[in-house]
Amino acid sequence: MSRLLGIGLAVVLAIGVVAAIVISYTQSHHTPIAGLTVVHGVIGSEKQPFFQDPDVIREFNAHGYDVRVDTAGSRQIATSVDLSKYDFAFPAGQPAAIKIQQDHHAKTTYIPFFTPMAIATFTTIGDLLVTAGAASKSGSVYTLDMVKFIDLVKNKTRWTDIKPNPNYQAGTQVLITSTDPTKSNSGAMYLAIASYVANNNNVVESPSQVQSILPTVAPLILRQGFTESSSEAPFNDYLSIGIGKDPMVMVYEAQYLSAETAKNGSITSSMALMYPNPTVYSKHTLVPLTSNGDAVGQLLVNDAKLQTLAVKYGFRTNDPSAFTKYLTDKGVTPPPQLVNVIEPPAYANLEAMITGISALQSQVQGG
Repeated sequence: MSRLLGIGLAVVLAIGVVAAIVISYTQSHHTPIAGLTVVHGVIGSEKQPFFQDPDVIREFNAHGYDVRVDTAGSRQIATSVDLSKYDFAFPAGQPAAIKIQQDHHAKTTYIPFFTPMAIATFTTIGDLLVTAGAASKSGSVYTLDMVKFIDLVKNKTRWTDIKPNPNYQAGTQVLITSTDPTKSNSGAMYLAIASYVANNNNVVESPSQVQSILPTVAPLILRQGFTESSSEAPFNDYLSIGIGKDPMVMVYEAQYLSAETAKNGSITSSMALMYPNPTVYSKHTLVPLTSNGDAVGQLLVNDAKLQTLAVKYGFRTNDPSAFTKYLTDKGVTPPPQLVNVIEPPAYANLEAMITGISALQSQVQGG
């Protein structure tokens, strides 16, 4: 009898797996709509909700295009994804996009929207960092002094080392959770910020500077342990698991604002947005690989409806007033004017830093 039940269960599970595969396949590879040109793209995961928005889909359809996307880490798009089957690549950052443009001889690129790097955290953590002298607060927004924060990491400061500390008795080290910079743009942008600070407030411009700053920036990544390859995963953990797992998460501002304006309860009164000082803009850059990909890039930049829909997902566009108005209409205080914004290193130097950290990571694991 138990054997029959086991066989039955196996059959049910097998059917379930097949069903899941069929559902996944039909959702990703739906039947082409008559009269529409199918355009395939590979994008950073942070833009997936935008491309899945029914209004976005309808707007592309109205212009004759059925746009379908796969997701991958931005660095993976630039280094390991087979782009021959795509009409456009749309990583989260310019360094990866420039690499793709050069490798595929694309004549142009499009930047339809951008977003600064920020830190999703909690008021308890923000107040602790203010106590430690590493952060300041204006209204509901915290600013993290990256020089002082890196000093906390260098000294292996734990949350319990900060006094007074009545509300967060965690013995873990003070760290920001990021994605894996070897795969994801948000992790690479965190590295760009840290490297600028470590290089005496200058963009890293040479191999010798890369080697000089590695001992300072590598611990920010290596001490985290396992890191995700996509920015969606740590942000979702932040929303669902809370302060116990990841008290500080490096995110795109757009992710936090999109969740906040959705008014779905995922952003609570105990949560807060913090900006690293300095910070860096992540310029979402589309690289057309075919003429159809170029048409999508032009629409994203020039179509008023698509530009408005981008704001819905927290992205900043070339119309700052639209961004401010949308947030205000949703009852969300617009973020402060960011002044200390830097440029990321050129691709080769950023890649050298990532490779250096990856080598150190391998040494630790092989240890």
